[in-house]
Amino acid sequence: MHVVVVGAGVIGLSSALYLARAGLEVTLVERNQDVALETSFANGGQLSYNNVAPLADPSVLGHLPRWLLSREAPLHLRPRLDPRQWRWCLAFLRACRASRVEQTFGEMLSLSLRSQTLMTELLQHTPIDFDLRHSGKLIIHRSAASLSAAARLLERQQAAGARHQVLSASECTVLEPALAAVAERLAGGIFTPGDAVGNCRLFCEGVKRQLQGMRNVRLHLGEAVSGFERRGSRLAALRLGEDRLPADGFVIACGIASVPLVKPLGIDLPLYPLRGYTLSVQLNENLSLPKISITDASRKILYAPLGDSLRIAAMVDLGARTAHAPERRIALLKRQVGEVFPALDLRQIQAWAGLRPATALGKPIIDRAPGLDNLWLNVGHGPLGFTLACASGEGLARLIVQTQPPVDLAPFSLAAHGAGN
Repeated sequence: MHVVVVGAGVIGLSSALYLARAGLEVTLVERNQDVALETSFANGGQLSYNNVAPLADPSVLGHLPRWLLSREAPLHLRPRLDPRQWRWCLAFLRACRASRVEQTFGEMLSLSLRSQTLMTELLQHTPIDFDLRHSGKLIIHRSAASLSAAARLLERQQAAGARHQVLSASECTVLEPALAAVAERLAGGIFTPGDAVGNCRLFCEGVKRQLQGMRNVRLHLGEAVSGFERRGSRLAALRLGEDRLPADGFVIACGIASVPLVKPLGIDLPLYPLRGYTLSVQLNENLSLPKISITDASRKILYAPLGDSLRIAAMVDLGARTAHAPERRIALLKRQVGEVFPALDLRQIQAWAGLRPATALGKPIIDRAPGLDNLWLNVGHGPLGFTLACASGEGLARLIVQTQPPVDLAPFSLAAHGAGN
């Protein structure tokens, strides 16, 4: 069986890898000249296997009025005359129910913990150098109310398999001395020993090398899909400019670009782009900066030490149509980072923005497309694509070869998102 995978970000690459390992002939198609040049290029770098709570959360509702009116909020909405935007926003508000969030967390955790296992197995089979560090993740809280609310969720999360520890403010600074500048403003934190950090782009490049070494894999880089040839309930081929690429099956895994790609096939994917930002800062060896991954809960800022640099990720712009990084948003992020790490030199940074392809529920779609027997979807991972990539790729491959996936994929069907053709 020959399967074509469209998209060479971390999800498309993982899909191609596990399909190839299952013995299928695989062709990977990517519109850019190399892998991981869009959303996977400079993401937050956190492998948050135990922290997969969706963006939709009851606590968000109380912040929304202030956030939507402030240009300095971590979540910024740019209203548009776009029915898709408002449908997504309404679905997001419905997803903020506590019962819905708890259910989604359990579903996502099963996928993320499987992904953690697969990542370990993958690296044992063929090592990849991508600045992986198993240092754990610390979520700092600046108010007792915020910490208390987070702690109340832990019992249910731990029952589902997550592993966390509640720390006092002093225990946070003992664990991570680089937080000294904000020590007096901390109420405490939640530490997850099992989480990690890594450079997603380097990981993708490593997977690309593995694929290039497999006889049953071909790569078509720098070739954009211009359409499909359909015959009844099956796709016969996809078009690459004037050329056609026939196959037995097709996988769509190209992030937010998946939406217009499958629309002519009558498929309306419930995805919307969430623009996020990162700063990459080269570290001075004499500077005391975090050794573990940190998330500032109130500011929604993530810090991930990657090799000799610090990756800082933050903010969500809802309604942005491009991956352009406006200077005012970068300036705001630099100012907030400087409050936590005043010794950090932010004059020489690499600023980046990417469009995270998100569903309102905060969980991906891993499913066969409605109305088509040989088209599959692996999309909608939002900010958790790196974390969920291995399990999503494995699960998708199991669907195609019709063997039982280790993780129940019913919660990740298109129907589970209230969508279809």
